[in-house]
Amino acid sequence: MLSICLCMFKNNKYSLLINTLATTGIVYGDIGTSPLYTLKECFNNQYGINIDYITVFGFLSIIFWLLIIIVSIKYLLLVMKANDAGEGGILTLTLLSTRNINNKKCTNILIILGLLGGSLFYGETIITPAISIVSATEGLQIITPLFKKFITLIAIIILTMLFTCQKYGTTSISKLFTPIMITWFITIGILGIIEIIKFPEILTACNPKWAFIFIKKYHNISLFALSTVILSITGVEALYADMGHFGTLPIRLAWFFLVLPTLILNYFGQGALVLSNTKYVSNPFFFLAPNWAILPLLIISTMATIIASQAVISGIFSLTKQAINLNYLPSMKIIYTSKVKSGQIYIPLINWLLYIIVLIVIVIFEHSSNLAAAYGITVTSAMVLTSILLYIVIIYYWRWNIYIATLLLITFLFLDIMMFTINILKILSGGWLTILISLIIFTIMIIWRYEKLNLVFQVNKYGNSLSAFIISLEKYPPIIVPGTAVFISYAINNIPIALLQNLKHNKIIHTKTILLSIKVKDTPLVHNIRRVNVEQLSPTFWRVIACYGFKEIPNMEEIFDRCKVDGLFCQMQEMSFFISYESLILNRKSWYSKISGKLFTILYHNSIKISDQYLIPTNRVVKLGTQIEI
Repeated sequence: MLSICLCMFKNNKYSLLINTLATTGIVYGDIGTSPLYTLKECFNNQYGINIDYITVFGFLSIIFWLLIIIVSIKYLLLVMKANDAGEGGILTLTLLSTRNINNKKCTNILIILGLLGGSLFYGETIITPAISIVSATEGLQIITPLFKKFITLIAIIILTMLFTCQKYGTTSISKLFTPIMITWFITIGILGIIEIIKFPEILTACNPKWAFIFIKKYHNISLFALSTVILSITGVEALYADMGHFGTLPIRLAWFFLVLPTLILNYFGQGALVLSNTKYVSNPFFFLAPNWAILPLLIISTMATIIASQAVISGIFSLTKQAINLNYLPSMKIIYTSKVKSGQIYIPLINWLLYIIVLIVIVIFEHSSNLAAAYGITVTSAMVLTSILLYIVIIYYWRWNIYIATLLLITFLFLDIMMFTINILKILSGGWLTILISLIIFTIMIIWRYEKLNLVFQVNKYGNSLSAFIISLEKYPPIIVPGTAVFISYAINNIPIALLQNLKHNKIIHTKTILLSIKVKDTPLVHNIRRVNVEQLSPTFWRVIACYGFKEIPNMEEIFDRCKVDGLFCQMQEMSFFISYESLILNRKSWYSKISGKLFTILYHNSIKISDQYLIPTNRVVKLGTQIEI
């Protein structure tokens, strides 16, 4: 027994180590490559700030405390605590915030805030791959100015390779990315230490007094300059969204033992370098390296920026799946890339739409400085919404002391709102792009949710007398044919429209008629014991209710295997799945409802069908068409 326990302990330790290393390769790509461009943009002379002792110490102090307060305390220790069965993301946080709220109006407001936060994450995902990859390729100019005109082309080639690799899944990618990112963090840490040894006084920039001295000296001008420091914490939302891929503990261990120390060392090393000679201000990151090491550093930084994009891409896959299962986005093809981790998925449509948009952004903005101007607004907006939702979770779900919760809220909101207000100044410099993308996604989510509920109402409004219907069929049965017929039912007590169509046109029922309802719970996973509920309504009719979490995909073979426990025996090869295909007819008067209805119709007819969504064998599907006026 002792030997078994020791073996399990060793295996758990080994598994934790592997997950922690893999986390470094995927989750921390975005925030881990921020030293490439953050101080470069901070020291940009467009703000009219002199590069002197106070400026360098001021920026370093602000960056240090943002990493501690926002990333370490807020996200790593608190926000990631707000998980549901190990799954994270802004939609998970939203659902947790509504769990103990009985007021419908308040619940709707919280859901809108959560959807807006999720939409902002989409906007952030557009800029992250662009700015990361372009920043790395700009390092080629240090080797020779001849590369300048090829930077955009090289960035596009790298981007194409990144999005092409997504189909292989997070696990496969992490096997390649992990050693690169570990090398990256160790390298940037060592480069920082070398400069810090030359000027150890730079470590005193940890003192928050330097941030106040800087702001006091430059007053209003400092606000413009401070809008760039947000670049140092980009990727925090991706940390939370990627929880389902690796788990909470590995992400925290990787941050506190590797990522955070090496980031601080590199930032402080860059600061020491700039103070030693202001000529290095144009690109302090690459000038940290000696001449012979610039090319190897350029190569590893390029690979690291590819990985930086992976954090937000995998995060956006997770967010999209949650939105689909919660009925905020139309159904799409989802491919599971891991046999172990259900959170590791690939969504082809989102992948290639994202690729096209990022490609356009790179071509339009060209330089990392231009992309930096477009960054920040979506990041800070999402941070504000996260703070508000976290406060609700702390009060109503965790039931912490209200004074402690309020103190945390004030602290976080003060920083978040300050950073958001500062970044609003960037809206005309490119920030409009990410805001526009976010608003488009938000509008699609709201319209899909509202119109889908309206469609379900239209489908079921004349079929809510299931009990009387079954009694009537048992008393005056039509032709009964052998076999098992399955009808997907949106509502438990309503008559499926496909059943009505089958009786109308074929005038038959099967010896076993199953009314199947798929329910998506507001939890990421549903325990197998509570998965399926079976009820016999009559000698012919059975009701099956299958429950799934919003991170899961229903599987018909699994459902009917579990039905056998409750006495419902049926074989997939003997079953016919009758599915209603609704042809939508738009009947609207006002212009905005016409636009809403038209958009929904386009999305609905191009969404993945129930037979594909629920993994129903195609040779067992019977489609019955019907027209519905919306």
